[in-house]
Amino acid sequence: MGIEAGIEPVTIRSIIRYGVFDKVLKSLTEDGYEAISLIQNAESRIQQDKDARISIYGNWVSEGVRYVPMGKNKLLRISPMLESAKEATQAHRVGGEFYLTREQIEQSLTDSVDFPEETIEIPTNRFDLEQLTIYAFGGEKKARAYGEFLYDAGIEKLLIYAVDKDYVNEQKWPFVRQIWFRNLDGMSALYSFWGIHCDHDMRGVKMAKTIKKQRQAFF
Repeated sequence: MGIEAGIEPVTIRSIIRYGVFDKVLKSLTEDGYEAISLIQNAESRIQQDKDARISIYGNWVSEGVRYVPMGKNKLLRISPMLESAKEATQAHRVGGEFYLTREQIEQSLTDSVDFPEETIEIPTNRFDLEQLTIYAFGGEKKARAYGEFLYDAGIEKLLIYAVDKDYVNEQKWPFVRQIWFRNLDGMSALYSFWGIHCDHDMRGVKMAKTIKKQRQAFF
C-alpha cells in the first residue's frame, strides 16, 4: 500500500493512499485523515491546476449513491460504506452488493440529493443550474467555478454514471455504491463504482477535530 503526499493547495491539504478500500480508509483514519469530499476535491483541482496529481488521477471520495429497487436513487454526502468499510469491502469481494440496514437507510437521507436512474451528461456550462452538480460541488458559485475550470481544460460535459435500472429493480433491498471521482483526460465523470475490494486510490484530508487540536496547540 503506497503513500504519496499531495501537492499542498492554498486551503486544503490532502494525501493519497493506494490499496483496498477498507485498508486504505483505516490507514487514513489512524493518521487523522478522512475521505475527501467532492467539494474539497473539486476545489483542490481548481487550486492546483489541471496538470496536478489530483487532476490527472482519480480517487474515491466520501460520497456514495443509494440505489432503491423501484424507488428514487440518492447521492449521499457521507456514504454508509465509510462507516462499515470492512463489511462493504467483503460484500464486493464475494461478488455482491453492500445492502443497507433500515437505520442506515434513514440516516443516509439526512444529507442527499436525487441521483439519476440512468447515465446522463451535464454540460459544464450548466453546473450552477443543475441540482445534482450544485449539491455535489458545494453550491451554485462553487459549481459554476468548477464547470469553468473543466471547460478551460477542454472538457465540456460531466458524465454521471448510474447503475442499470433493471439491475437495481432486481435487487430485494437498497444498496450503496461508492463514488469514484474520475481523472481528467479529455472527459470528467462521477462513477457509482463496484469493486472496492480491488486496489485503488483514496484521497484523504485532515479530520476537522484533528485540525482543531492542531490549531489549539499552535496558539
